[in-house]
Amino acid sequence: MWLTEPSVVRVLSRKRERNWDRDPYKVIDITPPQRNLGIRCFPSNMQCGESVTIEDKDYIVSAVTYRYEFRKGKYEPSEKRLDVQSTGRYLVNNYLEMLLEES
Repeated sequence: MWLTEPSVVRVLSRKRERNWDRDPYKVIDITPPQRNLGIRCFPSNMQCGESVTIEDKDYIVSAVTYRYEFRKGKYEPSEKRLDVQSTGRYLVNNYLEMLLEES
């Protein structure tokens, strides 16, 4: 009886391996005038109200946008975008909205 190592079958996929921990987002500072802060990697479960630090400055996420394009008969993700405001601006905007609601 011959002892041989079992053969290993490797399955290769044509799809890219996805990094489930972090996804690239296009980051825009929406404080007028708008500024593009570049493409940054953040966790895939980013939500409004979360705090992020970019280039030693703190920002609050105001909106998360996922854009899709219709290609070859189906919708495919094309862009992930974070709209952010500086922490001070975010707090001032919330305070002013609260005053407006009270009046």
